Amino acid sequence: MVSWKKQEGEAVTKGEILLEVETDKAVVEIEAQAGGILGGITAQPGDVVPVGQTIAWLLKPGEQPPASTAPAQTGRRSDSGPARTTPAASGPASSAAAGSAAAARGRISPKARRLAREHGIDTSRLSGSGPDGEILTADVQALVAAGRTSSAGPPAIGGVEVPGSLSSIGRLMAERTTQSWTTVPHFFVTREVDARALNALRDRLVPTIETSRGVKPTHTDVLAALVARALRKHPRMNASWTGDGIRANHEINVGLAMAVNDGVVVAVLPKTDTADIGDIAVRRKELTERARANKLQPSDVTGATFTISNLGMYEVDHFTAIIVPPQAGILAVGAIAHRVVPIEGADGVGLGVRPTIKVTLSCDHRVLDGARGAAFLSDVADAIRSPDKWL
Repeated sequence: MVSWKKQEGEAVTKGEILLEVETDKAVVEIEAQAGGILGGITAQPGDVVPVGQTIAWLLKPGEQPPASTAPAQTGRRSDSGPARTTPAASGPASSAAAGSAAAARGRISPKARRLAREHGIDTSRLSGSGPDGEILTADVQALVAAGRTSSAGPPAIGGVEVPGSLSSIGRLMAERTTQSWTTVPHFFVTREVDARALNALRDRLVPTIETSRGVKPTHTDVLAALVARALRKHPRMNASWTGDGIRANHEINVGLAMAVNDGVVVAVLPKTDTADIGDIAVRRKELTERARANKLQPSDVTGATFTISNLGMYEVDHFTAIIVPPQAGILAVGAIAHRVVPIEGADGVGLGVRPTIKVTLSCDHRVLDGARGAAFLSDVADAIRSPDKWL
């Protein structure tokens, strides 16, 4: 949990922002689903809260929260002090509590584990100050302050590790890309495509959409619309690997890879194949602004069935991208640049200069074979060359 936007005993109206939580993808603002008085708060900033656990109540004036949610009975772990537990009971309940306490020995809170990893501390030999020896953040901070860190790996050569250099989103991206690269059998197909018609379409749309919608469409917006329509012809490319087999996705939701501090998030354009480029541009702008402000909502980052990663704005000519499981593919888009290409004319094949774009498709070989991947990329190339017939 990140922070409460309302305090205990404060009036709340429906739709107001109650709190911020950090999920495995982004910092998310949670809105009040009804009005009332905020009470019975059991979670504080920095706490790790299991999904589905009640952390507060919206009450009527004069109403009290149920006793079972009072802080003294939640069993909530605190990194700054001992965990709050229920009073000891006798009989079987007491035995269960003793067993639970024994299981806590050698445990470490998630926040303390993260801090220990950042500072290279070996926690296996550390005795914690929490209940039954649980290691708390304060224990790790005390070691850091004393300078008694034990390296968990080989020493750095020619530099130093920057403590806390990665956010939780950055760490998650590192874990997931490693998992994808090591468990998903990737293969890649690349095309270089004439981009004259793509440029012309975007130039034609800019004044109209900018006037009517207040946003300037980008090449990414146009490509998202074209790719989504190509996915209609290739349902296997829009499918997902479930671990046991292939699942067909009924919606086409294109995800856009967006850079944020210390990582990348994939923001989703719902039902992209039925959205016009103006709608896509508005949605993309909103998602970009929320991503930069760490204000993405759960619905903004869930449900993508295929992803586009565009590094053209960084003048990257060509690259390959890592698949975002359980998706079956991701399209890496390079810069549109003037290049020397063969041109067929009345007198044969000569050389000329044309604006071209290089696109590389990464495919999950469990879902797709080379022929299917090549056929999809061929249609994407055709859509770039002749966008009007696809929109």
